[in-house]
Amino acid sequence: MGRLSGMSASDVIHKLRAAGFVFDRMARGSHEVWRNATTGFRVIVPNHPGDMPEGTVRAIVRGSGISVEEFLRL
Repeated sequence: MGRLSGMSASDVIHKLRAAGFVFDRMARGSHEVWRNATTGFRVIVPNHPGDMPEGTVRAIVRGSGISVEEFLRL
């Protein structure tokens, strides 16, 4: 288990909001598109109950342009 394990969708969304991301639109199913107007980065967050797989959280962090350390500090 790594540093990004055990995070729910609401945890990830809370950290993305702190990084300047805003909700853009709903995508297919229960997926949400979040956008940062200043950097232009967009990420898709699957809003499912329970914890997200660590690889999914890592892909969201990588797509947001934020380092893992900075993401964990938010």
